[in-house]
Amino acid sequence: MNPEVVYHAIRGGLAGSTVLDAKAPLMMGRNVKPGFRIGLHIKDIGDVLEASHAVGVPLLLPWSVMEILQTLKVNGMGDCDHGAIVRFYEMLAQVEVTRPKAK
Repeated sequence: MNPEVVYHAIRGGLAGSTVLDAKAPLMMGRNVKPGFRIGLHIKDIGDVLEASHAVGVPLLLPWSVMEILQTLKVNGMGDCDHGAIVRFYEMLAQVEVTRPKAK
């Protein structure tokens, strides 16, 4: 599937956002230079999970995100921007998300 087409379809709906507009072009351009590092997200999500446990509130989604980020970290991407999350899904699907080459 063409990532540009998917991006434009998503941005036109409720899932569209300033973050999507900023990150999608970077991901398609393979740019994972740090803005907010994966290692910092791991620390912050750990704090969120600790706080949720302290008050007895289970949070399911942060556990999944933590595992994605940990996978990236152990694969040498801990200092990459969080846009590198796309690389996790690339590993699973064995595809590379890039802009289509101009004809």
